[in-house]
Amino acid sequence: MDITKMTTAEIIKEFGENETDSGSSSVQIALLTKRINILTDHLKEHIHDFHSKRGLLMMVGKRRKLLNYLKNNDVVKYREVIKKLNLRK
Repeated sequence: MDITKMTTAEIIKEFGENETDSGSSSVQIALLTKRINILTDHLKEHIHDFHSKRGLLMMVGKRRKLLNYLKNNDVVKYREVIKKLNLRK
């Protein structure tokens, strides 16, 4: 189960500046969060899927780096993204 084009478009519309803003930090964080949630559900069922687990850990690390970048450059946007995605701080 991967993210569909419609889901991606909805996330970009919600978190981006406009409908074609797919590169901003907040959009990338939201897309990674969606992929992480899907992969977490997969790993609950398939416990021994170590390749997917490695991919999950890499995505979590990338999201953490993007969150740190956003926090250093725009604290207001950082808090907004954290609140919308229900991420722990």
